[in-house]
Amino acid sequence: QVQLESGGGLVQPGGSLRLSCAASGSIFKINVMGWYRQAPGKERELVADITSGGSKIYGDSAKGRFTISRDNGRTTVYLQMNSLKPEDTAVYYCRIRTTGGMLYWGKGTLVTVSS
Repeated sequence: QVQLESGGGLVQPGGSLRLSCAASGSIFKINVMGWYRQAPGKERELVADITSGGSKIYGDSAKGRFTISRDNGRTTVYLQMNSLKPEDTAVYYCRIRTTGGMLYWGKGTLVTVSS
């Protein structure tokens, strides 16, 4: 497994979750790390990306509620999700892009927002 995702689960509306994704040592020259999500019957969409330099991009659904960050070693990415809504329910995938353009996807972690 090229990256290990964790932190998904069941949370009530208005609650918070923190996702983590740690890249394995077999991935070199990591550039961009980020999160995508796919809800049932919908296309996969960007949640947030962060470059090795710290530049961040957020999808519309994440702006103002989610925060992406990266550890100092730049091999682990976090997604802090606050004020969760039922429409945030999806499988969240970690994606890594290297400086050479290689893409690596995690297996996904399920986030369910429900009362």
